[in-house]
Formats: sequence, C-alpha cells, structure tokens
Amino acid sequence: MAFLRKTCSLNLFILCIAASPIFGLDKDIKPVTPNASPEAQALLNFVYRISGQYTLTGQHNYPNAKNRNSQFAASYIGKTPVVFSTDWGFAKEGDKDSYLARPNIVEEIKRQHRLGSIITICWHAVPPTAHEPISFGIQGGGSAPDSLASVQGQIMDQQFKDVLTPGTKLYKHWCVQVDSIAFYLKKLQDAHIPVLWRPYHEMNGNWFWWGGRTGEFSTAALYRQLYNRLAIYHKLNNLIWIWSVDRPVKPEMNFTYYFPGIEFLDILSLDVYRKDFNQSYYDSLVVLSQGKPLALAEVGNPPTLDVLKNQPKWSFYSIWAGLVRSTLKKQHLELVHNARILSLEDSVYWRTIAPYRIVCGLPPLPWKETKPDSVRVNFSGDWIFNEEKSVLDIFGVNSIPYKMKIIQKENDLAIQKTFILEYTDDKITNDTLILDGKNNTSEFMNFPRITKTTWSQKNDTLFAESKVTLKRNGQDVESVTSEAWSLDDKGTILSLKQYSHSFWGERKIIMVYDKE
Repeated sequence: MAFLRKTCSLNLFILCIAASPIFGLDKDIKPVTPNASPEAQALLNFVYRISGQYTLTGQHNYPNAKNRNSQFAASYIGKTPVVFSTDWGFAKEGDKDSYLARPNIVEEIKRQHRLGSIITICWHAVPPTAHEPISFGIQGGGSAPDSLASVQGQIMDQQFKDVLTPGTKLYKHWCVQVDSIAFYLKKLQDAHIPVLWRPYHEMNGNWFWWGGRTGEFSTAALYRQLYNRLAIYHKLNNLIWIWSVDRPVKPEMNFTYYFPGIEFLDILSLDVYRKDFNQSYYDSLVVLSQGKPLALAEVGNPPTLDVLKNQPKWSFYSIWAGLVRSTLKKQHLELVHNARILSLEDSVYWRTIAPYRIVCGLPPLPWKETKPDSVRVNFSGDWIFNEEKSVLDIFGVNSIPYKMKIIQKENDLAIQKTFILEYTDDKITNDTLILDGKNNTSEFMNFPRITKTTWSQKNDTLFAESKVTLKRNGQDVESVTSEAWSLDDKGTILSLKQYSHSFWGERKIIMVYDKE
C-alpha cells in the first residue's frame, strides 16, 4: 500500500507539473483538430512557448533513408537537429522516395520520438488520376492530358473539380489514397505520437498537381477537404495542421488567395530556397497568422542570425535532404552555437520540452537509446547431444533430439531436429524461430502454438517462450515452455536451458550439445 500511495502521489505530481503555469501550459491553446490528444495539445503549447524566443533546428529525411539525413547533419554540424522531417513517399521500390517504406517510417518515427525529436511529415501526394508508384517529375514525352502520373504537373480543370465533388470516380479514388495515409497516421496516433502534419505544401505554386488553383474549386478547398477526411471522418486527433506556402514571387502566388481559414490550421509555414528570406514574406504571414506560430518548413540554407533578429517568430527550420553542405560548416557552427538556436544536445531544449515529454510518458532528456553491447551470437552449425554434460529429469532423454542442424539468419532460426525412436527409424522435424520479438503463430501436433523470442542486452542469449493450447477431455489445456539458448567454450558448446509447465507437470532441464 505504501508503494501504491507513492506511485499515485508521483502521478498526481506529474499531472500538476504538466498543467502548471510555471511550464507555460495554457488550456486555451488547442489544436484545430477536434478532441485533440493530450500529446498534440502539449506539443502545440511547446511551439507557442518557444515562439519568438527560440528556433529549433530541423532536417528532412527521404522516406527510404530512415534517419540517414539527420545523422549526416549531426555529424557534419556537430549537433543533432531537433525536428525530424520525413515524407510518406510516392515512388517505386528501391527509390529514395519509395511509398513502400511507410512501415519502416512509422518505426523510425517511434524511435525518434523516444530520442527527443519532434516529428513533422509532408506528403508528395499521388494525383487521383494515377496509382502508386509514380515519378516525381513528368517522364519522357509526358503522360496523356487526362492521366497525369507524377507529383509535378497539373491535372485538367474538370478533373480537379471532380476530385472536389463527392460521388465522382476521382473523388472516390482520392478518398482511397487519403485513407491509405490515414492508416499509418493512425498507427502513430495509437502510439500517442503527435505529428506536425504538412499536406499539400507549397500550395501557392503551380508545380505540384494540387497547387496554384483559386476560385470555387481551389487548392484551399482541397486542403479543407483533406482536413475533413482525416480529422472528422477518420477522427485522427494527433495532427497539428501546418499550412504551407512558397515565396510569393509572382502576383498570383499571394498568400491570401490560398488561405483556407484560420480554423483549419495551427501553424503557418514558408519554404525558402536561395536564401530568399524577404522581410515582406514574413510580415505577411504574421498578419495572416493572428498570433499563431510560424515555421520555415523547408530551407535550402538556414536563416542567419541577422534574419532571425528581424524575423524572430520562426519556431523551427528544416533543411531539405541533401542540402546540408549548401551552407558552409563555419556558418552552421555560428548558428547552432547561438543561445536562441536549439539542438537536441542543448540543455535549454531539455528544460523547455520537459512538460511535453511528461504528457507523452517519456523520460526526461538527455535520454540515450540503449544499444546492444555486441552482435548477436550465431547458433548455426551441426550439433550432437551430450548426455553426460546435460542435466535431465525423470523422463531421461525421451523427447530430446540427439542431433540438431541450425541455420541462423538475420530474422529467423531454422532448426532441423533428429529424434531416436526405439520402434522405428529416426524422426526428423523442422522448426523455425522468428527473431522479431513479436508473437508468431505456428502448429504443434495440429494444435495452435504462439512463440515469442527476445535477445539479452548483450545479445549472447536467446530467449524463446511458447504456449500451446491442447485439448484434453474436451477442455483447453495450456502447455507453456521457456528456453534460454547460449554458447560456451568459444562457440563449440550449445546450452539450452528449458522450463516447461503442462498437465504432465513441470520440467527443468539443461540440454547440452557439442558442435560437430
């Protein structure tokens, strides 16, 4: 009971801290998403809290590169970007922009979230006139006017109208495409990870199929339609909506023509290349924002300290993938070592992000990822049972294989077992242990078996737990087995410690095998 009281008191303390004015949390600051998750609210509040005081470093990563770009930036600059930017992809297998990388993207985002990164995702959406995968630019002689199959380019006016008209073929296909992305965003929601979500970026330009449209059937209307599909239809509550524009270098790119309404966005962002940090762009966004935060969602070069002096509300910048070296190293260093610029190693960032991490149930920073001390031990080989060295029970060697042939790969362990049968020829069985740490279903004597494997911290022991549900006298009976595999004597002796519990009773044995 004393432990319970302490635990409850600690949880209450954490909740009080998270809501305390000391940390700047304001209950009136809520994302535009209905019923936004506590994590999304805490993240948006953090962005408000640093706005005008600090600017976060960021780095975009290609979909199929995991965190390769962020790793390079950290190595080259000497500090790790706070904002982890990525994309859901659109291209074929093997391409840096492959849409098939989405499951891996989800796992990498989970890892980055634990490490302290803030997640932002854009989406080079496939036009509703095509199916994944597609190219980025128009290929060769181009596609037919009515079947655009690239991110860049324009669909026909009637097609764009159809995309915005419920019931049409293109609208239905657009819904399918959006729903495929919602599937992965839902995985992040289930993991309690909020996302700075930046769809239909650079929408005031006409180089992407979704951009550059005004009037009744406009880009802004498409953005609102996406908001309704994700926030209302799918009820995704972990999204912080970023409205994204490019520099208005032409009159028709005026920000106001593409503004969807303040009730559909949480953050306003600008993409800047060629160091074009024109003060008028910033001033226009400040007016449109009505006090909401601003961000530089894509840059070729980060803003200088002089730029930030006159444009202090940029809450973060994210360098596009492959462009870190477009800025000289000494210029990066001058920037990231300034007190207003926050990277993952900065103690000011640790303190200001603390309330958000409390809400997320994450430990305080700095937090280092636990890495294995060594490579996994490899059990591959031909093994012969050593009865003298083994520790057995009343059942003796019955049901114990006298020979095993093991082939270990990265994600599985193939085991061929040979059993001696006194009344007939030897019996050979083949089993596979899946080494992914998840529950895997197979069969044992025509009964369902669930097996899960894990590795020790040093990767020198493999643990396998399996459960078989048997039928006995018409009732389900569970048989549970736990094993610990390890090697001794420079890999020449295999030790297999086994504990099992079933209707036959308990067994605790140690099987020892010598390598042939």
